[in-house]
Amino acid sequence: MSLPSLRGRVAWVYDEDDYDIDLIIGVRNIKITDVKELAALVMADREPGFASTVRPGDLLVGGRNFGYGHPHYPAMRAMRHLGIAGVVAESFSPGFHRGEISMGFPLATCPGILAFAKRGDEIKVDWAAGQVLHLGNGQVLPLQPLSAAERQTLQAGGLVPYLKQRLALKPGAQP
Repeated sequence: MSLPSLRGRVAWVYDEDDYDIDLIIGVRNIKITDVKELAALVMADREPGFASTVRPGDLLVGGRNFGYGHPHYPAMRAMRHLGIAGVVAESFSPGFHRGEISMGFPLATCPGILAFAKRGDEIKVDWAAGQVLHLGNGQVLPLQPLSAAERQTLQAGGLVPYLKQRLALKPGAQP
């Protein structure tokens, strides 16, 4: 089984390296637990009303070491609540990458993506072909492949479902 492709509009481009995801909702808001309240705050410091512009299936584009900083989860929980389907970045902070993959959230490493896609562009992440396709001009960029464990974790919907599947495959395992 392969991962389904991601196809969507680029909702935002984080064109700075070492982008701290806490800035997505504002550091002062990282302790808010209500996901609806968090979602309303997404990118409000940069563009008030941004949350209302997001459509289900939209994607984010980021620079190098996207997700830098402490691996807090409220910002990406809020983005997922709005309908963001994944992130395509030049590279990811290791802690952010592990954490979001374990939540079942697709992250695609694609060197050159910042020069390739702009806000509002339609792109497709084709895991099977190992590429990002720009649907407006037909250009293609290669993706860095996911490890087998990352791919299986995403296919299962996150780390907990992945581990349950693995445990169920063991002879004599009990649910």
